[in-house]
Amino acid sequence: MGPLVVIGDTLLDVDVEGDSGRLCPDAPVPVVDVAAEQARPGGAGLAALLAARDGAEVVLVTAIGEDPDGHRLCGLLSEEVELLRLPLDGGTVRKTRVRSRGQTLVRLDTGDGLARYAPTDAAIEAVRRAGAVLVSDYGRGMARMARELLHGTDVPVVWDPHPRGEQPMPGCSLLTPSEAEARALCPIGWAGPEQAARQLVRRLRARAVAVTTGSHGAALAVEGGPSAHVPPPVQAGGRDACGAGDRFAGAAALALRDGLDVRDAVTIGVGEASRFVERGGAANVKVAEQQLGDRPRTALEVAEFTRANGGRLIATGGCFDLLHAGHVSLLRRARALGDALVVCVNSDDSVRRLKGPQRPVVDVRDRVEVLRALSCVDAVLVFEENTPDRAISLLRPDVWVKGGDYEGEFLPESEVLGRLGAEIVVLSTLPGRSTTNLIREIQ
Repeated sequence: MGPLVVIGDTLLDVDVEGDSGRLCPDAPVPVVDVAAEQARPGGAGLAALLAARDGAEVVLVTAIGEDPDGHRLCGLLSEEVELLRLPLDGGTVRKTRVRSRGQTLVRLDTGDGLARYAPTDAAIEAVRRAGAVLVSDYGRGMARMARELLHGTDVPVVWDPHPRGEQPMPGCSLLTPSEAEARALCPIGWAGPEQAARQLVRRLRARAVAVTTGSHGAALAVEGGPSAHVPPPVQAGGRDACGAGDRFAGAAALALRDGLDVRDAVTIGVGEASRFVERGGAANVKVAEQQLGDRPRTALEVAEFTRANGGRLIATGGCFDLLHAGHVSLLRRARALGDALVVCVNSDDSVRRLKGPQRPVVDVRDRVEVLRALSCVDAVLVFEENTPDRAISLLRPDVWVKGGDYEGEFLPESEVLGRLGAEIVVLSTLPGRSTTNLIREIQ
């Protein structure tokens, strides 16, 4: 059985919790004495996390920014889901709720990031081996990409729409709009959730539509069949319902993946969502944040820390397929030139474009893991392009190291290094050590 693949927009949700027993002297607003801050993935990230906690294999295809909030999101997700990270233009969207005694007092929204249109081979392969797909649209561009990724797929597709997002593609197994979203999707006058569900089945050519109605459950319409009301097994009215829609859509998608019919899948989804709200909703989702001292720091964090402390940042790049003694020798000598070493690694797609369809032998996740295990490597940054120009621009190293086989040749990255004022150092390589020679010997 294939994994659940979640395609959608991931946000950073932060709850600032405290006690409020007095008003501000210069304005009639409550003063919150902050006691704790809890972060978690939001949007598609929350849907993926909750599905993974059901015991499912989950792959999340999403765009995350190269900013501190984006790095924090990666740390929150990487331990529980397989993360296929795509580029984001702009800042990572963050929603901060200030809460006191279980009540949200205000929400602060920051970030303007939109997914850059860049479906990768890894994302295409993830959809190809999926058991079911959930499109979690939060109006940030990933749903537009999903339409291309899902073209011709024959696995169950659940589409959770958004008022500012894409119109769901035809043929979805299940659409899961809220009442507000169903109103926006219905061009004709509103006559209640059941009629809206029936109308959307016809208009969007969906096999089924479940309009969620909060504490009342969902109104379900099935192509060629009657509509029905699916009540919740427990009543959790008046409680924090943040995240209930993500829980509903993810649980229904897993049920369809497991072969249940759509009525049973919606019943399961309603039940899981109502119990989720009963237990406290998204505010009760606890995710252990990885601290910098407990994990390899991100490349940008290493770069910023090194500069802030007056250090000398070294960077180098390459495919690093089938790591061998020549690689290790180069990396050790590179690290000795400064205070921190960041290795820029070609993605799988980038290696294939440079080396041919049979490469890489080792996929990028394993290549990164092996490099991070070397004591001379402080961080690893994966880049999708043919050259590391963009990675170099982000890192702004003091020194760029190349192996001796480049001596006397023009380096494609010379221009960006010149603009940054970075020094180029060419180090000799160990004779006869190369991935190509290793592959030849193995064959």
